Amino acid sequence: MKKAVMIGCGGIGRYHLKHLVTFKDIELAGFCDLISERAEAFAAEAPGGRAAAFTDFRKMYDAVDPDMVFVCVPPSKHGEIEFETIDRNIPMFVEKPIALDMGLARQILAKIEEKKLITAVGFQCRYDDINEPAIRFVGERPAVTVEASRVGGVPRVEWWRVKALSGGQLTEQAIHQVDMLRLLFGEAESAYSVARRGFVTEGEFPGYDTDDTTTSVIKFKSGLICTMMTGCYSTGPLSWDSKITVGSRGARMEYRLCESTTVYEPANEGGAGQSVVTYRSGVDFGTLCDRTFVDAAISGDGSKIRSPYSDAIKTLEITLACTESIKTGLPVNLA
Repeated sequence: MKKAVMIGCGGIGRYHLKHLVTFKDIELAGFCDLISERAEAFAAEAPGGRAAAFTDFRKMYDAVDPDMVFVCVPPSKHGEIEFETIDRNIPMFVEKPIALDMGLARQILAKIEEKKLITAVGFQCRYDDINEPAIRFVGERPAVTVEASRVGGVPRVEWWRVKALSGGQLTEQAIHQVDMLRLLFGEAESAYSVARRGFVTEGEFPGYDTDDTTTSVIKFKSGLICTMMTGCYSTGPLSWDSKITVGSRGARMEYRLCESTTVYEPANEGGAGQSVVTYRSGVDFGTLCDRTFVDAAISGDGSKIRSPYSDAIKTLEITLACTESIKTGLPVNLA
């Protein structure tokens, strides 16, 4: 039986743990976190009662000799873990965002490609079955306009409030929307972004220094122009929003991540009347995402992974280009 381990036992680690405990063909052998109590809590939940807890991932690797690892650390903690994992030829699942610096991400990718290592990144939305009608719509009805949004509140973890540690909402959360834009429309050519602060205060969230809202214009190589808006100012669910709206000449589509795809189009060829069809998510896409990586690590065949590191880096490049544009006030060429 193959052995799996996890580095980082916080909220996203728990998201993966609830899937991994259902897999009967792997042994959850080790958990690592700088806070020993968190690693011990995860180990206690692993089936079989044999999982060990660690505060040093290298010691965990030495003790367990794992066949795969889930890297579930905050955005600013990537680098050392990946390089060591690659050196040891351990297939790795890395949570997004995979880095906050393109130079680092490219160095990691170069090592991955050198070793031909199996990797996956936590873009679980790629495994949702609502993607099929969305892809079909944009294939049949070329997009004229695209508007994407991600609005919510401030997550209750201290590192998220510091832009240098999280990358801000655009890179840490809305990167899912950006990844789906790539799935639907291909690669980006340029990005220009602006940001605003002042709605969320340090009185509410000590240490908060990230953007409350951002608006980005992303131009794709096809010539398509998309606006992407983010906001972390919400005080409750009534002001939350998360969707991609695609307008074609005679119809439109609303794609709500991890929820539904709704197509609005004429009821008949003459254009009279309206047909509204909603396709709702019918799969456990998070479990599918994790299961696909586990299968790849067991078999040695990563061809079914929908977001390997080599693809995920292209999504990161867009969000970091938007961040750079906010700093400089200038558009960033991605070519």
